[in-house]
Amino acid sequence: MEKKREAVKLIQDKINGKTFLSYKEIADITGYHPKYILKLKKDVLNGNIHFIHGNKNRIPVNSMSEEEKQKIINLYKKSNVSIRKFCNFYHTRSYSCIYNLLKENGLLK
Repeated sequence: MEKKREAVKLIQDKINGKTFLSYKEIADITGYHPKYILKLKKDVLNGNIHFIHGNKNRIPVNSMSEEEKQKIINLYKKSNVSIRKFCNFYHTRSYSCIYNLLKENGLLK
């Protein structure tokens, strides 16, 4: 976020005539692509500049509910198959998702 604040400050200085830096030089200083600097310039001119991401503090859409977690844990406890076969059986979630859930609950070594 600090890079973005610096870029916006430099763009505002350029718009107000306080600096003679080009947009390419502003991009080099901040590490952003020149096209992104031009997009930031457009946002500064329109007053649409945001420093906080819009999805901050939101729960991901694809996160697993507690009910589904308990269902997976109970199903795995009742089965006596390997984790690979269980994941093929319960194919609505990825292997890593199921593996991490079972590892968190102490069902895997």
